[in-house]
Amino acid sequence: MTVHRIGLPPVLPNGAKVPLVPATRVGNLIFCSGALGVDASFKPVDGGVGAQTRQAIANLKAVLAEAGATLADVAKTTVWLTDLENFAEFNTAYAEAFGDAFPARSTVTSALAIPGALVEIEAVAAIPETDKKS
Repeated sequence: MTVHRIGLPPVLPNGAKVPLVPATRVGNLIFCSGALGVDASFKPVDGGVGAQTRQAIANLKAVLAEAGATLADVAKTTVWLTDLENFAEFNTAYAEAFGDAFPARSTVTSALAIPGALVEIEAVAAIPETDKKS
C-alpha cells in the first residue's frame, strides 16, 4: 500500500521546519501527528488547558478534513497532558468536541517539546472505502 502524506511540515516561530507531516493515509486509515493547542504561528494559545484542548482539536479537525475525514471518523486518540491536575478541564473540552462519538483513548502525563504547550492529541481515523481519496 502507498503512504500518502497530508499537509506540509510545520514551521516553528524561529523558522525551523519540523521533520513531520500533519498526517499520513494508508488505505482507509489516517494517522494524525500530535495536534497542539497552537495558533497559525505555532504559539500556544492563552487560556489554559481547556483553550489549548479546543485549539488542538480544531487543528486536528483541519488535518482530518484535508484527508476527507471528520472527528466522527476517529477510532483512537492518544493524549499527553503536562500536568495531571489539568485532567478534568481537558476532559470537559474533549467531551464537548467529540459529543457522543467518543473514540478509544489513552491519556498520559509527560513533558511536551513545545514550551508552553499543555496538551497534545494524536489520532487514528478510518474513512469508508467509498469515501477514500486516491
